[in-house]
Amino acid sequence: MTVLAGGVGGARLAHGVVLAGVRPDVVVNVGDDTRLHGLWISPDLDTVMYTLAGLNDEERGWGLSGETYATLTQLAALGEDTWFTLGDKDLATHLARTARLLGGVPLSEVTAQLAASLGVTARLLPVTDDPVATLLDTPSGRLAFQEYFVRRQHADAVLGITYEGIDAARPAPGVLDTVTGADVLVIAPSNPFLSVLPVLGVPGVREAVETTAARRVAVSPIVGGQAIKGPAAQILETLGHEVSALGVARLYEGLVDVMVVDDADAALRGPIEDLGFEVLVTDTIMGGPAGRERLARELLAVAGHPVP
Repeated sequence: MTVLAGGVGGARLAHGVVLAGVRPDVVVNVGDDTRLHGLWISPDLDTVMYTLAGLNDEERGWGLSGETYATLTQLAALGEDTWFTLGDKDLATHLARTARLLGGVPLSEVTAQLAASLGVTARLLPVTDDPVATLLDTPSGRLAFQEYFVRRQHADAVLGITYEGIDAARPAPGVLDTVTGADVLVIAPSNPFLSVLPVLGVPGVREAVETTAARRVAVSPIVGGQAIKGPAAQILETLGHEVSALGVARLYEGLVDVMVVDDADAALRGPIEDLGFEVLVTDTIMGGPAGRERLARELLAVAGHPVP
């Protein structure tokens, strides 16, 4: 099973797959990666890694549980801007990643090393080892992803999105193989614009998804016209798309066989089927571990690969 993921929704679905007894390959967005305080930070990769390791802060959905912030407090005392929250344990990840990258080790290999050290059994693959930056055009000008998402709390209307560097990026080792060789391919309920399209936009990845023999399933991150978490609904609206599971399905035409929508959107089954999808209507609100495992099992079943 291969999961295309980013952010909290992707991390929680991948965790559910593991809880269901399946070892997935998880291809993760890197468009939100950033350099701060001299460190290379990969938020989506870390959110997936911490969640699969059982170390994440469940209340926030990101970061590590039991964090302390002594380093951040001292950075502020030294006059550094500390709008991007970095916990002390989280800093250790960024220090290790940055040192290894500076030593010439590619991001995909560094990610495998870090995940193994934390006991993660799933295979985590950044979609590319090359730098890709998601940039948001807003009424205030073009903003780097973390500036938009964290510093300004995604309050700006998004008028356009650029994935800088994506045309020159190459899929990381193993990415195309896991897409084309999967039995089941799942697009997680991640933000289509901020997490999924930066994965599909790396040359060769969309084509691999279009031609794979895998059973392809996508879970809508929009429930009842609202995003479960984050700015997906706002971005759909400002970019001219319908803010609904149907609007998400239109983005994935030709890429998946089955759309999974929440019970709240059961009335959209017919319009989505008219686009050529099979539709599974179920409870997509994963919540805790039991909900994640239940949804993962349902996805495997609808894909023709039920697990005991």
